[in-house]
Amino acid sequence: MTDKRYPIIYVRGYAMTANERDETTADPFCGFNVGSTVYRATVDKTAAAQKFVFESPVVRLLADFQYMSVYQNGLDILDEDWKPPPDETGADVDGIPSASVIIYRYYETGSDLLGDGKARDIMAYAKGLNDLILRVKDLVAKREGAAGSDDFRCYLVAHSMGGLVCRAFLQNPALGDDKARKCVDKFFTYATPHNGIDIGGVNVPSWLTANEINTFNRDKIAEFLATPKFNDRVDYLPPTAIAPERVFCMVGSNRGDYEVAMGASRMFAGHGSDGLVRVENATLCFFDKDGKERPVATAYTYRSHSGYFGIVNSEEAFQNLVRFLFGDVRVDLWFDVDSVILPPDIPKDADVDALYQVELLAAPRGKRWYLSRRVAEEDSPACRTHKELTNPATPEKRSIYLSTVFLSNKARVKQDRPTLAYAMTLGVRVPDYQVNKKFWVDGHYEGSSLFRDTLIIEIEPPAADDTTRTWKVKYGWQSDTAGRATVPTNYNDVIDGKLQFVVPLSTKGAVLAAPSISGKVRLSVSAWS
Repeated sequence: MTDKRYPIIYVRGYAMTANERDETTADPFCGFNVGSTVYRATVDKTAAAQKFVFESPVVRLLADFQYMSVYQNGLDILDEDWKPPPDETGADVDGIPSASVIIYRYYETGSDLLGDGKARDIMAYAKGLNDLILRVKDLVAKREGAAGSDDFRCYLVAHSMGGLVCRAFLQNPALGDDKARKCVDKFFTYATPHNGIDIGGVNVPSWLTANEINTFNRDKIAEFLATPKFNDRVDYLPPTAIAPERVFCMVGSNRGDYEVAMGASRMFAGHGSDGLVRVENATLCFFDKDGKERPVATAYTYRSHSGYFGIVNSEEAFQNLVRFLFGDVRVDLWFDVDSVILPPDIPKDADVDALYQVELLAAPRGKRWYLSRRVAEEDSPACRTHKELTNPATPEKRSIYLSTVFLSNKARVKQDRPTLAYAMTLGVRVPDYQVNKKFWVDGHYEGSSLFRDTLIIEIEPPAADDTTRTWKVKYGWQSDTAGRATVPTNYNDVIDGKLQFVVPLSTKGAVLAAPSISGKVRLSVSAWS
């Protein structure tokens, strides 16, 4: 894990009413300090929640990574008479340390407590973020001597609409300075509606201007991002804004525990959402150098948009955050489908379609939580239709992105063990076959799988004195090696600086008779900083 810790600037989400803006203004950390003691192990809300104490992102950053708050004598760094906190000896110092947590308190001016009670346009918030970054840069330079250099960097961490505030700042040249944008090293979002919010299957209308609700209309988003829509979408990230590999999207899929508006929000957001933002709207894509659409790093968790079971106040999201900011190894997980075979009783000349649901559970060694959790019952699997997987004209559809995990030396269960390890459970559900546009009942068993097995991966990055820069990777399918990684594998290619490891599906985990699916897991592995 790198020793370099840049300032973390947290940008909270949407507060609709004056009362909500007041509550935000009255909270010094704008929700980043909210912890949790419960989590849902299953989708069954009648089952008792399990106890798991998560102190809050702020507490954990201060305790585990020695970050500091910048508040001093009741003042914030943007207040005129703010003075830096003294050092550990009590002596006066200038500026702030690089390892500082800064809260962007952009709702103060829109509250009745410290402002005029009127919400601002998101572009005003983006301009304010620009000014805050430059202020933080100046204060860090005063403490650490980086004034006038290119050494200063910061991390943007945002929840919900806060991610759109950050994107407006990053993508729209009119809303900030290039020198401020160049300071952003990494960008992490929790449950941000990157492609807007859909209510009852319809995008929030542009005419709904009360309390800036139309902020989540796609035409409005395209306007303040200064980025045109593509295929009626606004979730594309131009590489000129920030390097896409430095961006991470954390996606929630628990709609049932989102209690805003007495549950009306989750009802209108529908299945496949966190209660407000739909799963497919909470991610970002970009076009690579060959013009192909690629996802930014993404992970999924069974958490709601906010509340007791919210995504920000969760161990899972926090672990993804700190591994993304400070981790050592990045692994992009893909499932490449070679072929799918239909049940033998389906006529060969029939018009057939089906929806294949690809599930993933990725867990680091020795932990009680998942870095990424994509399950059909939680509306978060990766999906492909039979026609997409069998059409020769769409070969790209057979490469299915599952998630990205970051691994950390600091988080090893045993520090003297050189490898970083995790388990990924891969499952493909038997689909509901549609034959000649009718549900095919013969031989269908609800909930059965075409494939299900757990892959154990152990990665040993090159040692510092290894001049050959050789990575060592072992794997083992649970059904073959009883939970141990024993089979060595060599990378067969280097693409964009990443090693490509390919692991064939286990035979014991696969259904050998028709219907079936064949393919391989592809791991794209690289050092991370």
